[in-house]
Amino acid sequence: MANATRQNATRETATRRLARAERRRQLLDVALEIVREEGADRLTLGHLAVRAGVSKPVAYDHFGTRSGLLIDLYRMIDTERVDAFRESMASGESSLGETVDRLAAAYIRCAGDMTDEFHAVGAALAGSEEKAAVFQDLLDNSVQMFVSVLQPHSTLSPTELERRCVGMVGAGEALSAHMARGRCSEAEAVQALASLIEGAL
Repeated sequence: MANATRQNATRETATRRLARAERRRQLLDVALEIVREEGADRLTLGHLAVRAGVSKPVAYDHFGTRSGLLIDLYRMIDTERVDAFRESMASGESSLGETVDRLAAAYIRCAGDMTDEFHAVGAALAGSEEKAAVFQDLLDNSVQMFVSVLQPHSTLSPTELERRCVGMVGAGEALSAHMARGRCSEAEAVQALASLIEGAL
């Protein structure tokens, strides 16, 4: 029932003339619904147009290709995850130890969750030339997130802190992959990353 109500609301929005940025956001929201409900393989520009109640040329005008759509969706999901994480880390004063533990746990859980839409969209992009560049951008976003969270607890220069955060994010990615291969538990990966972060500061 809730899905039907949401889809009707989406169609009503689609029939109104929207500003370009609003239309793009509406199309990305519908694309995310498709990935969640039907899987990333079902996300095509034609199917998106049908679900959003717009013509195919509108979908093509915004994204150009299926890869363009997947990349924009990948970026949107990552931006929302990073923003939500920043908000959760900003709530209240925390000691260095608490901050490090929360940062490590959140990063490992997020990077290691192979069931969510972020990884589904990333898998659909596998093999595309654009994915490597996009993935590097997302890693850069993670580095800046680490910098903003750790800066209040650091006496390092901004340049040195950023360099070390590059290493922390790399360690987080490697530990998440290690965990995904069954070589360690989530708790062990979190503990290892927390130790590396604390040591780097």
